[in-house]
Amino acid sequence: MALQRRVLLLPQRPVGLLTALCARRMLATSASERLAQCKDEDLTMVDHLVIGAGVVGLAVGRQLAQRSGSTLVVDKNRQFGMETSSRNSEVIHAGIYYPKDSLRTKVCIEGKHRLYAYCQQQGISHQRVGKWVVAQGTEQLEYLHALRRHCAELSVPAEIISGTVAQKEEPLVRADAALVSPTTGIVDSHEFMSAMLRDLADSGGTFAPNTSVVAMQRDQGSYKVLVTTGDPETPFMAIRAPVVVNAAGLWADRIANMLVPDSHPWREQYRLHFAKGRYYVLDAGASARLRVRRLVYPVPDKNIVSLGTHLTLDLAGTIRFGPDVEWTASNTNYAPGGGAPIDEVVRAINAYLPAVRSEDLSLGYTGIRPKLQRPGGAFCDFVIREESDAGMPGFVNLVGLESPGLTSSLAIAAMVDKILH
Repeated sequence: MALQRRVLLLPQRPVGLLTALCARRMLATSASERLAQCKDEDLTMVDHLVIGAGVVGLAVGRQLAQRSGSTLVVDKNRQFGMETSSRNSEVIHAGIYYPKDSLRTKVCIEGKHRLYAYCQQQGISHQRVGKWVVAQGTEQLEYLHALRRHCAELSVPAEIISGTVAQKEEPLVRADAALVSPTTGIVDSHEFMSAMLRDLADSGGTFAPNTSVVAMQRDQGSYKVLVTTGDPETPFMAIRAPVVVNAAGLWADRIANMLVPDSHPWREQYRLHFAKGRYYVLDAGASARLRVRRLVYPVPDKNIVSLGTHLTLDLAGTIRFGPDVEWTASNTNYAPGGGAPIDEVVRAINAYLPAVRSEDLSLGYTGIRPKLQRPGGAFCDFVIREESDAGMPGFVNLVGLESPGLTSSLAIAAMVDKILH
């Protein structure tokens, strides 16, 4: 299928770029003023507008496109999934860490089942490799047993094995005991997103890359949205949609704030904090002598800011470690500098894999997680909310969708569809 031709080009009028006259008269004004100047005939009419084409935005767009009406997914980047969705561990999580009644737990467990089924149906590369959460010492052993009881309450398969059994199965892994999570897996996230993009197109939906939302207004029972197109001849597109889904990831708070004044509670309620993390790759020589067959995670910190510097595998068998946590003011700086010194990273790894040395590691990539949780703050749940109570029916905020967002994406999409329809 000619994917570029089918879904990666902006729609042409009458589905709609602004008229040249409208574009010219707006060049010297602010984004909000430009949007206010657009007349009804200047507007592209769509039934569903999804802002953001990461894994969650694509899942939502795919789901909504299966209904009658038109669906448009926009993203400011040149292609889909260029931010958090492509800079993570690519793990299919079991859903065992978070509070029982939290949205994170609900959509992770449901999303896991949906994702495995979808991968099987679509032929997406994935593997149910399983995971160990390893404990060292009495305090961590107590956590492990509490986690096992939590798994039982959630009806998620898990068992605890002794250090002796763990040593026989993974001789290089150090553990006094390990919680075995057999439903944890790995997936090729690019294949997953590509499949959802095909589904979106096959259902008549459209994906517009290089399309940044710059202004939004509630107007006549729907939403007027102004985007930039990257086209110097017609630099703006104005859209009217009764349903808008904010799946903008690292930018979700800024998108939400376009609809509200500076004094609105959303400004604080949806404020994102950015946690930058680095992933390290085990070199080929070390990989030959350090054979590990499953994911290995340490016991997480008490507020679950991070699941620790864990060992993951990709589908080629490459071993990766990460991420660390560096709180940052920037949601765009992927430069590898800063963060924990390599010796500190190795010490964290050596707690469960003593044979790793600093010279065995090279920096692979960095990612940034959009967190509602402040540095040092308590656990914060996902926000999946249709905003009728705030006077904005048809507007859905998806905010703070960090890990396990990839695993949860298909369940989040089904939840959004149910909320709206």
